[in-house]
Amino acid sequence: MAIASTPGLGTKEEAWPALSFMEWKDTLATLHRYTQVLGKVRLALTPPENHWWNVSFRVTSRGLSTMLIPYGNGSFEVDFDFLANELRFLTSRGDVRVMELTSRPVAEFYRDVMATLRSLGIEVSIWDRPVEIPDDTTRFSEDEHHSIYVPEQARRFWRALLQANIVLKEFRARFTGKCSPVQFFWGSFDLAVTRFGGRPAPVRPGADAVTAEAYCEEVCSAGFWPGTEALGGASFYCYAAPEPPGFSSAQVEPASGGYSKDLKEFLLPYEAVRRASNPRAFLLDFLQTTYDACADLGKWDRTRLERPLILPDSVKASHAVSPEGSPLGASP
Repeated sequence: MAIASTPGLGTKEEAWPALSFMEWKDTLATLHRYTQVLGKVRLALTPPENHWWNVSFRVTSRGLSTMLIPYGNGSFEVDFDFLANELRFLTSRGDVRVMELTSRPVAEFYRDVMATLRSLGIEVSIWDRPVEIPDDTTRFSEDEHHSIYVPEQARRFWRALLQANIVLKEFRARFTGKCSPVQFFWGSFDLAVTRFGGRPAPVRPGADAVTAEAYCEEVCSAGFWPGTEALGGASFYCYAAPEPPGFSSAQVEPASGGYSKDLKEFLLPYEAVRRASNPRAFLLDFLQTTYDACADLGKWDRTRLERPLILPDSVKASHAVSPEGSPLGASP
């Protein structure tokens, strides 16, 4: 039986594609709002979890997924498939609906999504305005301006997300304290993983309910986002909340990473990662050294938070990994 393979994942250059912000900014603006429509459906129908983990998406082998959303006696999920250029609705009854991902106004996309949900017997009401997008309060139902969607540009961003997801999960596995999933937040449009220090954080003056819940404990958060034109595009980041004294002047690796006084976080340009001879190791150095600065300066109990996993020797042996990142004993 012939198995079709997906092009674009065979080499480092393909796995870590170039992301020109100016080239894809219009697709980014439209896709950001597309994801918010489905994100708000998830927000409306899922039970609240600590730090708003119930609202996030997950990276998949084909795109992004809302994951299971409970409804009545069953559930449904909606997947952004960037390989097939489709938005796929799946229910636990076996229903499938498909919308094409293509250039169209956000208003039309919003109407079609809500109509598709109704056709599946799903009634939901959402607050149809964008969030965490500066200077834009246009209702989705009235947004005729954001309408550019180039599939290849969205696909390139997903391929970058996929690599970031792989490395962030490896980084997450080094920590045995409380830690978030590696998750995609449709509000800020970033992929993030958050480690918790184990102590309550001071209440932020004037914080809204979302911020208060997100930062009610001491955290070190790292992730990947498309960036802005002013920042030169996509970056990896790490910040501490609350920020311990000395964090902004900490020495981190690699040298191409640096602290942004405006954003109050360390940034590592995506372009520097993709051009590195070993992007995975390059990025892990950044994630580890920025966390080290946060944990040490914040006086976290690292012995407790980074204890070795309690595993039987047989499991340890079967999961042993060589310094090159390949399972020990595996054929080259």
